Formats: sequence, structure tokens, C-alpha cells
Amino acid sequence: PPGGEQDYHQAIKNIQDRCPDIFWVPYRGGHWVATRGEDLGCILKNSETFGSYPKTIPKEEANPVRLPPIEVDPPVQTQYRNLINPWFTPKSVGNLEGQARENSIALIEGFYAKGECEFVREFASHLPIAIFMNLVALPYEDREALMRLAETPVYAKDHDEIIAAFRKMFEYIAVKLKEREKNPGTDLLSKIATAEFDGKPLTFEEKTGTATLALIGGLDTVASTMGFVAHFLATHPAHRRQLVDNPALIGNAVEEFLRRFGVATSSRILNHDCDYKGIHFKKGDQIHTLLNAHGLDDRCFPNPMEVDFTRKNPLHSTFGQGPHRCPGSFLARTEIRVFLEEWLKRIPDFRVKDGDQVKIRSGVNGSFTYLPLQWDVK
Repeated sequence: PPGGEQDYHQAIKNIQDRCPDIFWVPYRGGHWVATRGEDLGCILKNSETFGSYPKTIPKEEANPVRLPPIEVDPPVQTQYRNLINPWFTPKSVGNLEGQARENSIALIEGFYAKGECEFVREFASHLPIAIFMNLVALPYEDREALMRLAETPVYAKDHDEIIAAFRKMFEYIAVKLKEREKNPGTDLLSKIATAEFDGKPLTFEEKTGTATLALIGGLDTVASTMGFVAHFLATHPAHRRQLVDNPALIGNAVEEFLRRFGVATSSRILNHDCDYKGIHFKKGDQIHTLLNAHGLDDRCFPNPMEVDFTRKNPLHSTFGQGPHRCPGSFLARTEIRVFLEEWLKRIPDFRVKDGDQVKIRSGVNGSFTYLPLQWDVK
């Protein structure tokens, strides 16, 4: 969006304020855009009318392999969710919290004495990714190459570049799946490799698509959110001091940050003609859902651009709504909470590095690519 490289969320808010609630744009083959919380909720919860495949706009540039469960609708989608969900229950995530805490402490103590760090490269690209690589039992040394591939479909503008990245991910995952089929472990990738629905094994394409989606989701979204949280606290000392003085607020702060700094967008496609709020949608129309605009909607939240750690836990669409709500939402909340707890204990006062400039990019998600932070070593 215009201005997104300076203030990503203000740019999203500008679209919401200046455009109709649902509007048509002629770009990328032509599609609708929805920005308001009420409409997003209706669209996301109604998978019978608003289908999930293909998600790519335009649909002619759809991925070469469908990505379940996000590109599959109920009832089949439910089977994929049941396959993945056990790895993201509160009990399972609780077992990972200790690892997240140890990793956070080690990362912070590794650069604390320097009095500075580049947050994206030295912290955000390590903590959630290390947890995810453990979930799927992939070598940590593969992290950087996989992150580059996972980021390409989210941020690249060139279709050929996106398809090339998907093909490389498919090739990598295919090798790992074949290994797990022969020698399964207790990890998520092994579960996908050996999965059966109603006694029938998944096709290799279904396994590859499911594992690839897990890879994309696990390697980008939480790291992107952490960047916006760290930047906000670096530039808002009063809010930072609130959390330092009253750590009990951190749980509420996580939810408020997720509302205010949602990073994801998504899309749906009309399964049949539909009339909604005076708009006649036609079968095959695509609609881009600005999930991150819901939390900025002044019809849903008073003073939505303000961060208020005492705000009542709000309903937002940062993780989606309805059947496609992100299964990793509890893990994401846990990772952000652990980051805040351990960082603020050790670095209660920090700022954007003097004389330096942050860098933001937008695409399917928004994120910082460069966030230099600085503090006084005591």
C-alpha cells in the first residue's frame, strides 16, 4: 500500500478510512478488497460461499501444488486440521515454552554486551524458527536457506520467482517426507508423511502441500510480528516502562500487540453468485481480505491506533476466523510473551540505533527487514 515502507499499519489504516468498506480494484486481473471487521468475520466464517482455493490473485497464477489445510474447505479441511492440531495444543506448546525461554536468554546474552543488535537477523529470525525446526525435526543449519524460500511467496512480486521458490521447497520437502515414510519419528513432518484419512493414505502431493504450508507458516509470521513489537517498544518508552514496572501486564500486552500489529492478509474466491450489502458478487470473483485491518477498525475498537495494555481482550482477525483460523496461534502468543519477559528483564531501556534507518517491506505479510536497536550497557 502507498506509504507502507514508512509505516505499514498506517498505510493499511489509510486504505480502510479512505475507501469503501468493500471495493473493486482492476489490478492483478481485478478483485475485491475487504477491510472492515464485520465483513471480514462474515467472509472468513462462510467457507461455503467464500472458498479457499485458489488463494493466489490472480487465480491463473495459482501454486502448482494445493496447500492443505489453508486451500481446502470443510469437511475435508477438518481432517487436515485434526492431523496438525495435536502439535499446537496448550499442553504441547507448554512443553516447548522452556525451550523458547532458553533460546531467548541465550540469544540476548549473546549480544547484550555489544550494546546493540540488528533485531531481525540476530533475534527474530532465530527464536520462533528454532522452535519450528524442532517441531518438524529438520536440521537447524537448513534454517537460513528455508527462510529465504519461505519468504519468497510472501513478499516477491515476480510470479516466476515465486513458482521457482515453491518448486525448491517442494523438492526439499519431498526428500524429507520420503525419509520419514521409511523411518518415521514423533515429529510433525513424520505424522504428515504417514497420515491416513479414513484408512486411505494421503497422496504424495497432498503430503507435500501440507508440509510446505507448515514450513511457510512456521518460518515467517511470528518473526514478523516480533519486529513490529520491538520497534514499538523502542520508540515508546512510556509503554515500555509500563511492562517493565508491571510484568503482569505482559499477557494483555501480547494480545494488544497482535491486534494492533497484525501482519497477515489472505483471500477467498466466490463459489457461487452472492448478494451482500448491496454488492453482487459473481462466481469466480476473488476477494482480498485485509486481516490486519480488522484490529485497526474504529467501528470495532475505540482509538484503534493507540496501544492500550488494559484494553479488554478483543476479537480480531490477526489469526483469521472460522475454520481456517491459524492452528499455531497459541504457540505464537507463547513465543511473543516469552520474548517480552526475557528481553525486558535484561534490556529494559532500548531505542532505534542513533543515526540509522529501519527498513520495512510489504506483500502478503508486512515485516521489518532491518531493525537496528541500541542500549546502554551497565
